[in-house]
Amino acid sequence: MIRKATEADIPSISALYDRIHDAEADGRITTGWLRGVYPTEATARASLAAGDLFVLEDGKRVVAAARINQEQVDVYAGVDWRYKAADDEVMVLHTLTVDPMKSGQGYGRRFLDFYEAYALAHGCPVLRIDTNARNARARAMYAKQGYLESGIVPTVFNGIPDVMLVCMEKRLG
Repeated sequence: MIRKATEADIPSISALYDRIHDAEADGRITTGWLRGVYPTEATARASLAAGDLFVLEDGKRVVAAARINQEQVDVYAGVDWRYKAADDEVMVLHTLTVDPMKSGQGYGRRFLDFYEAYALAHGCPVLRIDTNARNARARAMYAKQGYLESGIVPTVFNGIPDVMLVCMEKRLG
Protein backbone atom coordinates (compact mmCIF):
# COMPACT_ATOMS: atom_id res chain seq x y z
CA MET A 1 0.00 0.00 0.00
CA ILE A 2 1.27 3.50 -0.85
CA ARG A 3 0.05 6.35 1.30
CA LYS A 4 1.03 9.77 2.59
CA ALA A 5 3.67 9.53 5.29
CA THR A 6 3.00 10.51 8.89
CA GLU A 7 5.25 11.58 11.75
CA ALA A 8 5.22 7.96 12.94
CA ASP A 9 6.94 6.92 9.67
CA ILE A 10 10.00 9.15 10.14
CA PRO A 11 12.07 6.58 12.11
CA SER A 12 11.36 3.91 9.47
CA ILE A 13 12.24 6.26 6.61
CA SER A 14 15.43 7.38 8.37
CA ALA A 15 16.38 3.72 8.92
CA LEU A 16 15.68 3.07 5.22
CA TYR A 17 18.11 5.87 4.31
CA ASP A 18 20.68 4.34 6.68
CA ARG A 19 20.33 0.91 5.02
CA ILE A 20 20.91 2.54 1.64
CA HIS A 21 24.03 4.32 2.94
CA ASP A 22 25.23 1.02 4.49
CA ALA A 23 24.72 -0.82 1.18
CA GLU A 24 26.64 1.90 -0.64
CA ALA A 25 29.47 1.74 1.89
CA ASP A 26 29.60 -2.06 1.45
CA GLY A 27 29.73 -1.70 -2.35
CA ARG A 28 26.39 -3.49 -2.88
CA ILE A 29 24.78 -0.47 -4.56
CA THR A 30 25.85 2.87 -6.03
CA THR A 31 23.61 5.89 -5.53
CA GLY A 32 26.12 8.69 -5.24
CA TRP A 33 24.47 9.83 -2.00
CA LEU A 34 26.51 10.71 1.09
CA ARG A 35 25.76 9.60 4.64
CA GLY A 36 25.06 12.60 6.85
CA VAL A 37 24.53 14.83 3.80
CA TYR A 38 21.66 13.36 1.73
CA PRO A 39 19.23 11.85 2.32
CA THR A 40 18.94 12.24 6.09
CA GLU A 41 16.20 12.31 8.69
CA ALA A 42 16.02 16.06 8.04
CA THR A 43 15.28 15.28 4.36
CA ALA A 44 12.30 13.17 5.42
CA ARG A 45 11.12 15.73 7.97
CA ALA A 46 11.21 18.56 5.41
CA SER A 47 9.21 16.44 2.96
CA LEU A 48 6.70 15.51 5.65
CA ALA A 49 6.31 19.16 6.64
CA ALA A 50 5.63 20.04 3.01
CA GLY A 51 2.93 17.36 2.88
CA ASP A 52 4.35 15.52 -0.11
CA LEU A 53 6.15 12.51 1.39
CA PHE A 54 4.78 9.07 0.54
CA VAL A 55 5.63 5.58 1.76
CA LEU A 56 5.09 2.11 0.37
CA GLU A 57 4.34 -0.48 3.01
CA ASP A 58 4.64 -4.23 2.75
CA GLY A 59 2.61 -5.49 5.64
CA LYS A 60 3.38 -2.96 8.34
CA ARG A 61 6.96 -2.29 7.17
CA VAL A 62 8.01 0.77 5.15
CA VAL A 63 9.99 -0.61 2.20
CA ALA A 64 10.09 2.48 -0.02
CA ALA A 65 9.58 6.23 0.21
CA ALA A 66 9.58 9.23 -2.10
CA ARG A 67 8.56 12.85 -2.37
CA ILE A 68 6.05 13.77 -5.09
CA ASN A 69 5.32 17.39 -5.93
CA GLN A 70 5.52 20.00 -8.66
CA GLU A 71 8.83 21.50 -7.50
CA GLN A 72 11.39 21.41 -10.28
CA VAL A 73 14.92 21.84 -8.95
CA ASP A 74 16.87 24.88 -10.17
CA VAL A 75 19.14 22.92 -12.51
CA TYR A 76 16.11 21.74 -14.48
CA ALA A 77 16.10 25.19 -16.11
CA GLY A 78 19.29 24.20 -17.97
CA VAL A 79 17.79 21.03 -19.48
CA ASP A 80 16.47 20.90 -23.03
CA TRP A 81 13.31 19.00 -22.14
CA ARG A 82 11.64 17.02 -24.92
CA TYR A 83 8.17 17.79 -23.61
CA LYS A 84 7.58 21.48 -23.24
CA ALA A 85 5.03 22.03 -20.49
CA ALA A 86 3.84 24.75 -18.17
CA ASP A 87 5.00 24.32 -14.57
CA ASP A 88 1.47 23.37 -13.49
CA GLU A 89 1.52 20.45 -15.96
CA VAL A 90 4.67 18.87 -14.52
CA MET A 91 4.91 16.45 -11.59
CA VAL A 92 8.31 15.55 -10.11
CA LEU A 93 9.44 12.49 -8.18
CA HIS A 94 12.23 13.16 -5.69
CA THR A 95 14.35 10.88 -3.51
CA LEU A 96 12.82 7.55 -4.47
CA THR A 97 14.28 5.10 -1.98
CA VAL A 98 13.75 1.35 -1.86
CA ASP A 99 15.07 -0.81 0.94
CA PRO A 100 18.18 -2.52 -0.50
CA MET A 101 17.21 -5.66 1.43
CA LYS A 102 14.01 -5.73 -0.69
CA SER A 103 15.64 -4.92 -4.03
CA GLY A 104 14.30 -6.67 -7.12
CA GLN A 105 10.81 -7.22 -5.73
CA GLY A 106 9.08 -4.57 -7.85
CA TYR A 107 8.72 -1.87 -5.20
CA GLY A 108 10.40 0.79 -7.34
CA ARG A 109 8.13 -0.02 -10.28
CA ARG A 110 5.06 0.06 -8.00
CA PHE A 111 6.09 3.48 -6.75
CA LEU A 112 6.51 4.72 -10.32
CA ASP A 113 3.05 3.39 -11.20
CA PHE A 114 1.62 5.25 -8.20
CA TYR A 115 3.51 8.41 -9.18
CA GLU A 116 2.10 8.30 -12.70
CA ALA A 117 -1.49 7.81 -11.48
CA TYR A 118 -1.02 10.58 -8.91
CA ALA A 119 0.28 12.95 -11.60
CA LEU A 120 -2.69 12.25 -13.88
CA ALA A 121 -5.12 12.72 -11.00
CA HIS A 122 -3.55 16.15 -10.42
CA GLY A 123 -3.67 17.21 -14.08
CA CYS A 124 0.03 16.72 -14.79
CA PRO A 125 0.73 14.80 -18.00
CA VAL A 126 4.50 15.45 -17.90
CA LEU A 127 6.66 13.59 -15.39
CA ARG A 128 10.22 14.47 -14.45
CA ILE A 129 12.76 12.53 -12.43
CA ASP A 130 16.46 12.95 -11.81
CA THR A 131 19.19 10.68 -10.55
CA ASN A 132 22.92 10.75 -10.09
CA ALA A 133 24.69 9.44 -13.22
CA ARG A 134 26.48 6.97 -10.92
CA ASN A 135 23.14 5.30 -10.11
CA ALA A 136 22.98 2.92 -13.08
CA ARG A 137 20.26 0.81 -11.45
CA ALA A 138 17.85 3.76 -11.13
CA ARG A 139 18.61 4.95 -14.66
CA ALA A 140 17.85 1.48 -16.04
CA MET A 141 14.62 1.13 -14.05
CA TYR A 142 13.38 4.54 -15.19
CA ALA A 143 14.28 3.78 -18.82
CA LYS A 144 12.47 0.44 -18.62
CA GLN A 145 9.38 2.32 -17.42
CA GLY A 146 9.50 4.64 -20.44
CA TYR A 147 11.42 7.61 -19.06
CA LEU A 148 13.73 9.29 -21.56
CA GLU A 149 17.00 11.00 -20.68
CA SER A 150 16.77 14.65 -21.68
CA GLY A 151 20.05 15.90 -20.29
CA ILE A 152 22.90 15.48 -17.85
CA VAL A 153 23.72 18.56 -15.80
CA PRO A 154 26.82 19.04 -13.61
CA THR A 155 25.80 20.41 -10.22
CA VAL A 156 26.14 20.39 -6.46
CA PHE A 157 23.00 18.48 -5.56
CA ASN A 158 21.51 18.49 -2.07
CA GLY A 159 24.97 19.28 -0.68
CA ILE A 160 26.74 16.58 -2.69
CA PRO A 161 29.51 18.06 -4.87
CA ASP A 162 30.42 17.03 -8.42
CA VAL A 163 27.11 15.35 -9.28
CA MET A 164 26.26 14.64 -12.89
CA LEU A 165 22.48 14.87 -12.60
CA VAL A 166 20.62 12.76 -15.16
CA CYS A 167 17.29 14.42 -15.93
CA MET A 168 14.58 12.14 -17.29
CA GLU A 169 11.00 12.65 -18.36
CA LYS A 170 7.90 10.90 -19.57
CA ARG A 171 4.68 12.13 -21.11
CA LEU A 172 1.45 10.40 -20.09
CA GLY A 173 -1.60 9.97 -22.25
